[in-house]
Amino acid sequence: MTFHPTRRAVLAGLGLAPLAAASAADAPPATILIRNVQLFDGTGSGRQPRNIRITGNRIDAVAAGDIPVPPGATLIDGAGQTLMPGLTDAHWHMAAVRGVPWMGSDDATHIAMIFKDTEFQLMRGFTTVRDTAGAVFGIKNAIDRGIMPGPRCYPSGAAISQTSGHGDPEPVGELPTALGGQPSPRQQKGMTAVANGVPEVLAATREQLKRGASQIKIMAGGGVTSDHDPIDTVQYTLEEMRAIVQAATDWDTYACAHAYTPAGVRRCLDAGVISIEHGHAIDDPTAALIAEKGAWLSIQPFENGDNILTDEQQAKAAESLGGAGWQAGVRLAKKHGVKVAFGTDLFSRTRTSRTENAMLPRFGAIYSNAEVLRIATSGNCELFARSGRRNPYRQAPLGVIREGAWADMLLVRGNPLDDLRLLEDYERNLLLIVKDGVIHKNLMPA
Repeated sequence: MTFHPTRRAVLAGLGLAPLAAASAADAPPATILIRNVQLFDGTGSGRQPRNIRITGNRIDAVAAGDIPVPPGATLIDGAGQTLMPGLTDAHWHMAAVRGVPWMGSDDATHIAMIFKDTEFQLMRGFTTVRDTAGAVFGIKNAIDRGIMPGPRCYPSGAAISQTSGHGDPEPVGELPTALGGQPSPRQQKGMTAVANGVPEVLAATREQLKRGASQIKIMAGGGVTSDHDPIDTVQYTLEEMRAIVQAATDWDTYACAHAYTPAGVRRCLDAGVISIEHGHAIDDPTAALIAEKGAWLSIQPFENGDNILTDEQQAKAAESLGGAGWQAGVRLAKKHGVKVAFGTDLFSRTRTSRTENAMLPRFGAIYSNAEVLRIATSGNCELFARSGRRNPYRQAPLGVIREGAWADMLLVRGNPLDDLRLLEDYERNLLLIVKDGVIHKNLMPA
């Protein structure tokens, strides 16, 4: 008989959690009771005094009054602080750590660097991310199995890119596979998938789904950090893009697409893409079309210094924002009632880089604080759930605190509904971090 250790037992073996005496088959699910909190459940606009019970990795009771607690449960007094769902990032690249090759690696040192970064992200309060391109399937699986700490992950696998597109980083002198060249190491390792024409894009899309992609990422326009594609270029024909979308739809999921300009965004929408990644330079008619199609705008509130760029990349970044910064696109989205997702696209990260915690409060210039927190919790997770049966966490809701939901939550010092900047000082103000029913941080007195 093969023994599969519990998640807590695996963590214990790594020195991250106490090892239980009984096996998973013998021990009842662990219970955590969090009393005396002000609850923001991820969907409303205010807080209510509540007690919450977690059994195993689900929330099984939320009540204003007392909740029965079995012997041996972990009791936490929330001291009237704010309990809220874990934060989420809709545009993340797990493998984009400084010192790791573009979009992933199979080198053990590089993988260790990625795991350190995933732990750091979890300790900033981000319990779920959507990875929008990278060779991260093994990273995700290790986190889900409790071998290493980190956020839940919705992986896209390799981004699908045309030759000379945003996902084609190969030197100009390299003969593309479409003309008889050999796949580059990046393509072989699943960091990027360069494909041209309907048969090739279908094969590339289906390969990502075979590997376990939750959704498919298309490079549909010029990018800031790539060398061979001006920002104004529109990438992939409508026929090619529709083929990708159809292949994703056949697997009960969807496609998201990198695009900045109105022309690129419109082609994506015509093809059936439901999540526009970036879209900073959209105009008023394009924002109205996003709303009409029921699509999302997954946008990043970029400011200088978020990512370290070369002079050439700085020029492309300025062009990608349309000259008016990220706020212009978000204001148009709000005007037309577009569903907006919060993402960051932070890459070449170090422990001293800008964080999502610094970027999220910027949305407060356009939305109320409650709207911002809803976007970063239940709103993003509504988009993630569009992955249907490819959703690796479909057994329970994410981004909310209610009975039956996954037990992912934060206890925040003070009230972020009054001051979003509390989330910036995460080391001091995140008093408790629970993900999948496991306590990863607890500053509350015993």
